[in-house]
Amino acid sequence: MAQAKDDSTNDNPDLLFDGADWSFKILSETYDAIERVALDDLGLNVYPNQVEIISTEQMLDAYSSFGMPLMYRHWSFGKHFAREEKSYRQGHSGLAYEIVINSNPCISYNLEDNTMPLQALVMAHAAFGHNHFFKNNYLFRQWTDADGVLDYFQYAKKFISGAEERHGLEAVEAVLDAAHAIMDQGVFRYRRAPELTTEQRQARKREIEEYRERTFNDLWRTLPDKKNAEVATEAEKEKAERRKQLRLPEENLLFFLENNSPILEGWQREILAIVRNVAQYFYPQRQTKIMNEGCATFTHHYITNALYDRGQISEGALLEILHSHSNVLFQPDFDDPRFNGLNPYAIGFAMMGDIRRICTEPTEEDHEWFPDLAGSEDWRGALKYAWANYRDESFIRQYLSPYLIRKLKLFNLTDNADDSHYTVGAIHDEQGYRKVREALANNYDPAHTDADIQVVDADLRGDRQLLLEHSVRNGIGLAEDSRARVLKHIRYLWGYEVTLSGIDHDNGKQLYRTSTIEAEDTEAAE
Repeated sequence: MAQAKDDSTNDNPDLLFDGADWSFKILSETYDAIERVALDDLGLNVYPNQVEIISTEQMLDAYSSFGMPLMYRHWSFGKHFAREEKSYRQGHSGLAYEIVINSNPCISYNLEDNTMPLQALVMAHAAFGHNHFFKNNYLFRQWTDADGVLDYFQYAKKFISGAEERHGLEAVEAVLDAAHAIMDQGVFRYRRAPELTTEQRQARKREIEEYRERTFNDLWRTLPDKKNAEVATEAEKEKAERRKQLRLPEENLLFFLENNSPILEGWQREILAIVRNVAQYFYPQRQTKIMNEGCATFTHHYITNALYDRGQISEGALLEILHSHSNVLFQPDFDDPRFNGLNPYAIGFAMMGDIRRICTEPTEEDHEWFPDLAGSEDWRGALKYAWANYRDESFIRQYLSPYLIRKLKLFNLTDNADDSHYTVGAIHDEQGYRKVREALANNYDPAHTDADIQVVDADLRGDRQLLLEHSVRNGIGLAEDSRARVLKHIRYLWGYEVTLSGIDHDNGKQLYRTSTIEAEDTEAAE
């Protein structure tokens, strides 16, 4: 824990603080004032907060390891740390003002070098904005265990440290390297039916048999088979039974390898489970970047302005807060060297403010596009409903307004591989607004952005070859060199040949086929 600066003299007793210096007493009093606005005015629903102050090195270490201070050790985190530290020391990049963990209690790590106005901003942003979103959004409620996540990460760190002592650093790193390579294919995207006990399976089987007896009609047995009906071969029957037993196809590659790899030892399987659970923990965050940051940015903007209106922070403090706020929202133009796509903070904050505008100051256009929202006046309720029930993709489809499309100067470019140039696919008219909204939403839809790779077969009694299929959408396949490298990691965990086929999603045609044997032959030839 970093040491606080000495209490500074406050010439105005109505102000929470006066100047840049902070102390734990000032932090505590400011936190209490922020909490009153967040709970009593905005009506936020949050986990208990734990705010900690950390040093520059601790902050660099934290967001070099998935943004988790409790993360296990891996060489890639050290590489990221060295790169980020060099960039920071040379003035090429800044540090995050805070890091927040989706846990109960919700832990916020604030940078010790923050001035007091910035400490107020990040407490409002993280301890209440992010905290409310974590606790109430349906994806986080479904996929993460806020009560147990801290204990689990402590366990994971301790287990991997123990494995390094027992089996050696290189052996553990090899498993982690392979697991990290397929981390994005290590999540469940849909809810799975819970595992049944033996008694439950037997009861379910009896129910099915009783249903068949009640509904059986002997007349159907006397009908002749169709002449051209295909007769399944023994191999096809065996394959179907094998796939049934392995519950294939399976989208979670790490889960499949953890449970079915012929070669992995128990400690290696547990490492796969740890990496898989880490990936699952971050899965909701990948789908709610715009909403999560938009919620937190809107919250800190509203709260700090409310504190100023109540005479609790000075004009100078507010101006410093708004300066940092504006930096976070900065959106470079497409031809700016700093352009790296759309800024999720800028889009999220703009959409939250636009919902408030639609509720309180609607136009005729708003009444046409949002009849249930326009003029309702209850912008707090509207925002909290959106924060709880949407992810980025569905939020954009539902709430991105023509007004905001014009304000942000959004339009749609069509990029077909067969064309030598871009085509403007949508402009600012009624049809164009819907196309722009659809195209932007697709950019945040995992069904469009994540590679759909599934395990389709694994003959454990035969050659033990693992067969994977990539469902290729819109002709966008996987880069040949990268898929060959990743297949080698999968082969390391599986122990036998692995083959990946690219299948066109629309017509079922095979577009490519890559196996670990072919990749090794190509590598040897080079």
